[in-house]
Amino acid sequence: MNHPLFVSLDGPKGTGKTTLLEAVTQALRATGEKVVRLCERNNDPGRAGTMALVNEVARHPSRELELTICQRLADSRVWISREVLPRQPAGSIILIDRWYPSDAAFRRLVPFDEILQLNLERDVRVPDLHVGVVTEPEISWARAAARTRGLSSTVMFRMAEQVACTEAFERAVAEHGWMLCRNEGTVEEATAQVVAQIQEVLRATR
Repeated sequence: MNHPLFVSLDGPKGTGKTTLLEAVTQALRATGEKVVRLCERNNDPGRAGTMALVNEVARHPSRELELTICQRLADSRVWISREVLPRQPAGSIILIDRWYPSDAAFRRLVPFDEILQLNLERDVRVPDLHVGVVTEPEISWARAAARTRGLSSTVMFRMAEQVACTEAFERAVAEHGWMLCRNEGTVEEATAQVVAQIQEVLRATR
């Protein structure tokens, strides 16, 4: 395999995604793999403008505004697909924190199939492996509440919203055949699941 393997980890807030990313990175590097960790947010050239719209739609929900947000996010992923991903080392494994599957969790008024289509039409890079990280909403809500920064969300402030977010994301995972990682046990258990799936994809591509 000459080109990097591209793996996205997506899911609702508080599901332990960042901790899992770090653990998976360490586990893969321990086997000799070259691992590059990226974050969509940190590589998005239009993030400030998009977040201003996210704050606006949280105060005044509208389908038109939410669709504009989805389009801006897709355009930023086009830029990352063209300018960031090709620069990563050949033969490496790219782990990215959030990609278009996350829109299934956080967008409410635009159907995810429409969001997926606009990403594909723009030629956004399709991950070699989508990993959907979930927990029961009560668990992720409690985990987020225990963090120093709390839930740190501009779109969810109530438990009912966390439930809806989780349900929407799990539907998308099932409908599109992504890997579902239930991160309700130990991080070691979740890490083993994800690493095993990545290794399976690597065997099929090398």
